[in-house]
Amino acid sequence: MAKWLNEAGPEADIVISSRIRVARNLDGFPFPHMLNEEVGKDIMNKVYSAVIEGNETLINNFELVEMKHVDKVNRLNYVEKHIISPAMARNTTTGSLLINEDESIAILINEEDHIRIQCLLPGFQLENSWNLADKIDDLIEEKIKYAFDENLGYLTSCPTNLGTGIRASIMMHLPALNITGHINSILHASSQIGIAVRGIYGEGSEFLGNIFQVSNQVTLGITEEEILKNLTNVGMQIIQKERFIRASLLKEKKIDIEDKVYRSFGILKNARRINLTEAMKLISDVKLGVVLGLIEEASLEKLNQLMAMIQLGFLQKHYKAELTEEDRDIKRAEIIRMNI
Repeated sequence: MAKWLNEAGPEADIVISSRIRVARNLDGFPFPHMLNEEVGKDIMNKVYSAVIEGNETLINNFELVEMKHVDKVNRLNYVEKHIISPAMARNTTTGSLLINEDESIAILINEEDHIRIQCLLPGFQLENSWNLADKIDDLIEEKIKYAFDENLGYLTSCPTNLGTGIRASIMMHLPALNITGHINSILHASSQIGIAVRGIYGEGSEFLGNIFQVSNQVTLGITEEEILKNLTNVGMQIIQKERFIRASLLKEKKIDIEDKVYRSFGILKNARRINLTEAMKLISDVKLGVVLGLIEEASLEKLNQLMAMIQLGFLQKHYKAELTEEDRDIKRAEIIRMNI
């Protein structure tokens, strides 16, 4: 299981994980969507050599994975663990990644850009994630010339990533804000200051289980330090708001909250069939119960893991079979009963 699922980091009652993604391209090569298999392989070899050669620690800790050698179920599993994007999962011609043992560092090769360095840590650890990504970035840049413009900064396939090429994001569990409708004001205010709030799998995805991804939108004309500072400040404001509303709900609507939490816990422990949307909602309720001190039999780490284990890719990997919609709902309920 990935590090961000196994461990509880800072502010774990609300922040599930922190991610830094750095987009880079090699000078003199067309962007990935224009690559043939031969050139894509050449880029993969260059990046692999830049990261691994002369670094005994990295040689032992990183694995090279080519998408063409990964089956559909395991590619989906990588997506569900937030290691690769759905687009990367579909690129079985030139796509590959370097990934470390605890899956906290992944270097995506020939995704939307030639290189995407991703560092994913548990809890609110933007600065630590950035420090890891920055070291890998410097290591590669020592041996590979990046596509760079004096005025525009690092050149990227998508214009919205020009400049620093950095996307910082935090995955947050915000049940109180969502239950009370206050999340709408968060969404509006964030968009006004260059912060995006999206679903669990990024742009266009659903807000399953009251999980929201909060990230910077602006990369051009702003420094790395400013990106981190802005998102950290926004994150802390959201954390404070969520905690305040949680406390208010417990004080003013204690019976309602207790009923919601215990009812959800009971369904999860006994259901024989459950779909993903309902399961995520009920696990979210139980997570809220754990944080409010209503439930002691479960932990946040275990519940975060469970949210990952009930996704389609995880289910099919665990049961070693492609599952029909009915089968997956039955197996999902089984996994939940075994782990809650």
